[in-house]
Amino acid sequence: MTAAVSLRNVVKRYIRGKQAVEVLHHLNLDIPAGEFLALMGPSGSGKTTLLNLIGGLDRPTEGEVIVGGQRIDQLPGGDLAKWRARHVGFIFQFYNLMPMLSAERNVELPLLLTKLSSAERKRNVQAALAIVGLTDRAKHKPSELSGGQQQRVAIARALVADPSLLVCDEPTGDLDRATAEEILGLLQVLNREQGKTIIMVTHDPLAAGHASRVLHVDKGQLVDTPAKTAA
Repeated sequence: MTAAVSLRNVVKRYIRGKQAVEVLHHLNLDIPAGEFLALMGPSGSGKTTLLNLIGGLDRPTEGEVIVGGQRIDQLPGGDLAKWRARHVGFIFQFYNLMPMLSAERNVELPLLLTKLSSAERKRNVQAALAIVGLTDRAKHKPSELSGGQQQRVAIARALVADPSLLVCDEPTGDLDRATAEEILGLLQVLNREQGKTIIMVTHDPLAAGHASRVLHVDKGQLVDTPAKTAA
């Protein structure tokens, strides 16, 4: 199976004061296309740093980050931003919606970086909202939506440019259990029926149980752990 993501000898260091702190230590990782991978680990273990490198939000200090066959760690800043807009959808714990914009306008935001016409953007937005079951909430602002509905808007925003990779940072961390199960079920549908490669950081073992593979990040190192895919 083709690798959607490959990390080769990746090191990430940050400078804190006069001290260099190494967060990731010579990581090697292959994520097959179409996999639903969960990353678990304690706070400070490096899992969000790893997620940010894969999503092109940060760069490694050393090593190679290859996504879709491209060395994204070598892309100039402007090119990297355009690459993210085309290839990666981001889903965050606290939704990151613009409070003054309607659901449809929030979903449209990533498309403003593309060359699509207004009519094309509208069609894409309607399709994304339909996928997450929020067609009837298109005109509502975030304050008029429940937490689960806000996360569905965020998922629609992540899907609107039809990226091959979804990067999720604690996507159910702010939701009650029943709503979290709905969101995780939606992610499974996107993985199984649309072939999206999904990488999810979570502290929740029940959330991780929806993935096809779990990796534990411990002190900047990876530990393989089998995961039972939920039915």
